[in-house]
Amino acid sequence: MGNKRIILASASPRRRELLAQAGYEFEIQVSHKEEVYTSTEPAEIVKELALLKAKDIAEKNDAKNVIVIGADTVVAHKGEILGKPQSKEEAFRMIKGYQGDKHQVYTGVAILDYDAEGNEKIVNHAVKTDVYVNPMTDEEIWNYIESDNVMDKAGSYGIQSGFAIHIEKIEGDYFNVVGLPISYIYEELKKRE
Repeated sequence: MGNKRIILASASPRRRELLAQAGYEFEIQVSHKEEVYTSTEPAEIVKELALLKAKDIAEKNDAKNVIVIGADTVVAHKGEILGKPQSKEEAFRMIKGYQGDKHQVYTGVAILDYDAEGNEKIVNHAVKTDVYVNPMTDEEIWNYIESDNVMDKAGSYGIQSGFAIHIEKIEGDYFNVVGLPISYIYEELKKRE
């Protein structure tokens, strides 16, 4: 990246950890812009929201010699987007809905690359991972909900938490499910060196 600053436009501790594990030095700046989108497909929605966050942070900085990374993750089951639950009962309904089935996790990644003159190059992409959840009893679902902070997690679970024992398999990038497809980002940033 030469002398370019990297800004991660996300408050997610999981995204911060993954970017740090990849060896990048970066700043955190959180976008508080209202998340408004026009798309109806999960992959397009996360791309829109990742770009919105990255653009918001770029506009608040002198966008020269900087790379801004925005990300947004959603969980979808049978085409329905499952956000963060508003109650434990809603979390139960979400998990009950996809146990014994597969669902998708989409993360949109927007990388805004500004040169010394402020010229912008945009990469905006969505990564999809299929997650297969073993059949669960109601008791197992409630035990998980009571043992983890499900309220701040899209789809009511974190794959890196106690929910891991209920995951049969995944097809795609594991770290995408954690919240940031770090391999994809690494490959894109490598092109900018």
